Formats: sequence, C-alpha cells, structure tokens
Amino acid sequence: MSRKHKEHLIKDVKTGSIAEELNIEPGDVLIEIDGEIPEDVFDYHYMVNSDYLVMVIRKPDGEEWELEIEKDFDEDIGIEFEQGLMDDYRSCTNKCIFCFIDQMPKGMRETLYFKDDDSRLSFLQGNYITLTNMKDKDIDRIIKFHLCPINISVQTTNPELRCMMLHNRFAGDALKKIDRLAENCIEMNGQIVLCKGVNDGEELRRSIEDLKKYLPHMRSVSVVPAGLTKYREGLYPLELFTKEDAEKTIELIESYQQECFEEYGLHFIHASDEWYILAERDFPQEERYDGYIQLENGVGMMRLLREEFREALNATEADDKERKLSIATGKLSYPEIRKFADMVQNKFINTKINVYAIENEFFGNTITVSGLLTGQDIVKQLTEVQQKGECLGERLLLPANMLRAGEDVFLDDMHLSELSKSLNVRVQVPQNTGESLLYNMLNEADDRCTNNSNFVYITCYEQNSKGCFAKSVDDKEERYE
Repeated sequence: MSRKHKEHLIKDVKTGSIAEELNIEPGDVLIEIDGEIPEDVFDYHYMVNSDYLVMVIRKPDGEEWELEIEKDFDEDIGIEFEQGLMDDYRSCTNKCIFCFIDQMPKGMRETLYFKDDDSRLSFLQGNYITLTNMKDKDIDRIIKFHLCPINISVQTTNPELRCMMLHNRFAGDALKKIDRLAENCIEMNGQIVLCKGVNDGEELRRSIEDLKKYLPHMRSVSVVPAGLTKYREGLYPLELFTKEDAEKTIELIESYQQECFEEYGLHFIHASDEWYILAERDFPQEERYDGYIQLENGVGMMRLLREEFREALNATEADDKERKLSIATGKLSYPEIRKFADMVQNKFINTKINVYAIENEFFGNTITVSGLLTGQDIVKQLTEVQQKGECLGERLLLPANMLRAGEDVFLDDMHLSELSKSLNVRVQVPQNTGESLLYNMLNEADDRCTNNSNFVYITCYEQNSKGCFAKSVDDKEERYE
C-alpha cells in the first residue's frame, strides 16, 4: 500500500494533550505508526495502545517529523482526524423492502440519501449493520481488536426470507457471521424491523428462538415496526399494524422475557414503545428494560423519561410564578408529554403549558415520531394555532431529536432561528432527559437546556401588548454555551 493512499489529515488537537506538547497541529498529516500505515480509526487506536511508539508526521511545508512517544498504555494522544473513520464510509448494498431512505421525497440534502452499513459505525456510533457487505477479514478485525458491542439488523433468521427482505442473495449466508462473533465472545445487540405479513407472527417466534441461542453474547434484541411514509410508489406493498397486531406482538415478546431472565439475568427480547402505544397498554416497569440497552431504538424511552421527570418534579419546590409556554412534539409521544404538562400545572398553579401534537405532513401521517418532524410542518401548524387567536406564550420547547445531531437544523434544512422568527417565539431545546424537560418548562434557557452539541439557539423577543412575543428591533440572536 503506498503512502499517498493512506495519509490521514489532522483536523484538531486536544488542549493539554500529548499531541499538543509535541507541536502536532491541525493541517499536519499522519504518515505511519511504528512503520505501519493505519488503515482506519480501528487500526489507529490499536496501534497507539502502547507505552512506546514512533509516529511520523508530515508538516504542511513537506517536512517529516519522526516522534518518539512514551506514555501510559491506554493514554490518548489527542488527535482528531478530518475523516472520523480515517477511511471512506461503506454504503449499504441491500434494497430492503422497508428501507426508510427509499421512502423519502426527492430534493432533500444529499447526505440524507446515503445508506451506511459500516461495522465501524456500529462500534463507534451504535449504528445497526446487516453484515452483508462484511468480508471475513472484517470479522477477523472485530475479533482481534475485540470491538463491541456490534449492533446487527437481523430482521429474520430465516435465510430465504432474509434474502427476500433485504433483496440480497447473500443476506441469508451473512447470518453465519453471528456464529463467529458469538464463538469469540463478542457482545452483540440485535434488531428486528417487523413488517406485517412478512416476518411477524410465527416467523418472529422462529427468530426469537434462534437468536436466544446466542445469549449471553447477544444481550438484547429489539422489535420495532417498519416506518411507512406516503412515498412508497413502486415499493413492496406493506401494511400498517393494527391495535390487535400490536397486542399479539407484545404477548409473543413478553412470553419469552421471563424465561430468558431466569436463565441469563436478561429479558433479552424487547418491544419498542410504539407497540405499547398502539396497543393502548402502559409501558413495562423499569427493571424489564435491562438498563435500557436498546434506548436508541425507542425501547423504554418513554418509561425512562417518565421516571426521570417524576423524580425531578418531586424534588422541585412549587412556586406561584406566572408562566405560559408551549411544547410541540410528535403524535406518538404527545399523550405522555401532555401528562407531564398536567403534572406541572397541578403543582405550579400559575403555569400554563400548551402541548401540540404535530402531524407529519411531509412524510405522511403514518409517521408519528418527533425525530422525523420537519421545521415546515411545525411552522405551518403552529401558525394556524396562532391565527385562531391562541398565543404560544413566552417560550416554545422542541425535542432535541428533531434537529440534526450537533446542529440547529431540521430534516428539511430549516434552521432553528428561522422557525423562531416565523413563529415570533423564543425556542428552547431541552436535552432528552426528564430533568432537562422539567427544568425547561419552569425556566428560561441556560447551560442546562442544550441540544446534542451543548448549545441552544434562541432568538430574543419583546413582549407586545397582547402578551405574545414579537421580534425585537435588533433581531438579536444568542448562543447559550
């Protein structure tokens, strides 16, 4: 492999780090470590896990520095690279019958159409992978570096059915890679995207039976319903699940939980929150979620939020301060958020909270999660509320998952400041915790009401004679670090 193919541009250097002490700077290029060229971020971390190493860096003027580094074995050098993976992202080679990206309208930003299926992102970011584009050497590296957990989109353990669902003739054989991971004690989590009449019912039972054989190395499996947008023309004909379907799915899943817990101390198979809401059942108790292993898949999210919110509310003293605010959320979480608002209003008698369930007109009303709402839908529907004479109050709270991670942009590229100006209201974005939600209900933004990048974007407004807020003359915008 020639150097020119695997040089890694340094983007940032952490303050106080070894790299800073050695005068490594952004713009420098990592050439090699101990005579080897790191293929990607996994190689890099493996190579620097040493108490002595020799690193070659090239400066922007072309001069190469050979740096001898003595450090603690697992001490970080403090380098961040231009490419997070230090390599190109691997795209998905499947065409799943439920793929959400295939159900998106045209004209959105290009990055939204990229289908990743990269085992490195599974380890680094918790992404779920299908295993179909992994070679034996990829599995060897996972085992060698003992990278875990690896999150796997299983969908079904029926090889023929999996080939059909993923539209990939190698999808069935790819399941054998799970055997190798389990044999080498690699921790895994699984996911089953359930499609009505395809991999549900007895096929789901078969998948659960097959997957629980991998316990305790496969620590959890989530079952989530396929999300169906209005853009499905020409795609596999899928149907929405009914309340009765949800009840049967929950009963099947729960029939295995106690058995798995008694043998392994894990409930293992979990239904996502959507199933309980659709079935009009309360969520399981906290202990059934095994420490919320599958939280990012919407498993236990509402239970955790409820427990955190109630604990925070019980620890907060009531006051008689006047407040009026609004919360916009998705239809799925609306009932729970409405309950939270009622609890606050009962304790804080001069607090008025309006909660609005935003209909997803952009993707279709079958999409009910807040994380897939667009700025234009929020603006349109809350503007209609205002036109009816209802004031949003002094502040509008929005869930952090509506925004692109680390930024202040919605899926449709509308900026938070643009939404704030359109609605003439201050906007606060609490963290995804019950404590943060309560704090933001009761207080204006400070360093605790942040989104994923540790700031919240707020447009300042002045109160007008009607008690609503209008944009101030200087159109001041602030970031609260």
